Amino acid sequence: MKIYLGIDIGTSGTKTLAMRGDGKILCSAMETYPCYSPKPLWSEQDPDDWWQATIKSVRKVMRIAKLKPADVAGIGLSGQMHGSVFLDKNNNVIRRAILWNDQRTSKECGEIEDAVGGRDKLIQLVANPAMTGFTAPKILWLRNNEPKHYEKTRKVLLPKDEIRRRLTGEFATDVSDASGMLLIDMKKRDWSNELIDSLHLDREMFAKVYESEDITGRLTSGAAKLLGLTTDCFVVGGAGDCAAGAVGNGIVSTGTLSTSIGTSGVMFVHSDEVRVDPLGRVHTFCHAVRGKWHQMGVNLSSGGALQWFRNSLCHELVKEAAKKKVDVYELMTNEAAKVQAGSEGLFFLPYLSGERTPHADPNARGCFIGLTLSHSRGHLIRSIMEGVAYSMRDSLEIFTQSLGVPVREIRASGGGSRSPLWRQIQADCFGRKVVTINSEEGPAFGVALLASVAGDEFSTIEEACKKAIKVVKTTNPNSKSVKTYNNAMPVYQQLYKSLKNDFKTIGEL
Repeated sequence: MKIYLGIDIGTSGTKTLAMRGDGKILCSAMETYPCYSPKPLWSEQDPDDWWQATIKSVRKVMRIAKLKPADVAGIGLSGQMHGSVFLDKNNNVIRRAILWNDQRTSKECGEIEDAVGGRDKLIQLVANPAMTGFTAPKILWLRNNEPKHYEKTRKVLLPKDEIRRRLTGEFATDVSDASGMLLIDMKKRDWSNELIDSLHLDREMFAKVYESEDITGRLTSGAAKLLGLTTDCFVVGGAGDCAAGAVGNGIVSTGTLSTSIGTSGVMFVHSDEVRVDPLGRVHTFCHAVRGKWHQMGVNLSSGGALQWFRNSLCHELVKEAAKKKVDVYELMTNEAAKVQAGSEGLFFLPYLSGERTPHADPNARGCFIGLTLSHSRGHLIRSIMEGVAYSMRDSLEIFTQSLGVPVREIRASGGGSRSPLWRQIQADCFGRKVVTINSEEGPAFGVALLASVAGDEFSTIEEACKKAIKVVKTTNPNSKSVKTYNNAMPVYQQLYKSLKNDFKTIGEL
């Protein structure tokens, strides 16, 4: 049976997964790398780190699964969205890539809106307002602040597409990942010439756009040798990590929504048509499903907020976990589980990297609000988990109440889905049952499935998901906790409104 690899270029590391043609996962491997923050709210990575992690993780998977080079028929690529890789005429990387959670481009966002005649006009063109995380503002930032680097720039690629270039020599992207650059006409599923011209950019800077299951090239001899594969191995368009994770969760038809709590938090819902939020609070992007779209709400610090708390304030628990040989998050959630729903009036605003949905505010800051002498570390931990759930409910309410998107089932994924407590908090906060599926591999699994469609294992990605993905756990909401969170939600939402101007003042200090 043919084998397909899914490679996900994440923020914390690159994961490679090996999957049989029938959808059965054989194994996966992860290689990590650093993230750099040369200034507050800046976030960068070295594309060479991604490449080395790709080589190592592929070789590790091949070794663990005992695969031969010719066994692997195809590769699907996923990756962190919005990041910008700037290449010169010789295809050398000019500077470190600017990432999705970088907040330096607020001035350029205003410049983009002004160039087209305002925020509403921009939403008409590309279905989304300008946000600091998107790629287009990063390109303008380079032009405004590093003109020598901009003059050298001949190509701008997204993270997974830089790996594609090194694998195949081709400049290509897919519709879902390209959507996050703020330069795609969503209805045409191709570059918006009107916006590119308005920004005085050269269309030749951008890669050819493919549907996610289309073959974009095959491995070069050099890449095949480095990875231990063959030049017969093809690479499909793949998808941005959010759309890829949705495919890996089976979010490929109307009525199913996924929540993903990783470094960031994502609410993702499938749509058979282009649905645009006129207020620009949630994103409308092309889906990895051919001819389909999705709406998405993104919170920049979700699992990342809990990771920050662990690294900064849980040193004793880290030592205890090492001594007991258990995951420190297990000890943290044990403490949080002893605290009742609502954290006894303690709120956490998870805006440690600014915020995207629904506020689009790079100046937003993280806060504990309502602290008293009676609150313990367990209260702080639970309030973080609840704050993330509140922030995701913001998106859910926009989907269901403002856009009229039907939501019949919520599927949880990401690191947060492995925590029974966090799943319960989500079910109680959303007031709906939350399910998990038979795979936790997310984006890497999703793009492996896309590759298997290109390899003729399945006729469509919908068929692939139906056969490979099953619901295995259901978490039902607790009526008492649902009432608690319904009462607390308006308070949570008001806290941002009350502090919005203060956040801006703080950002200007």
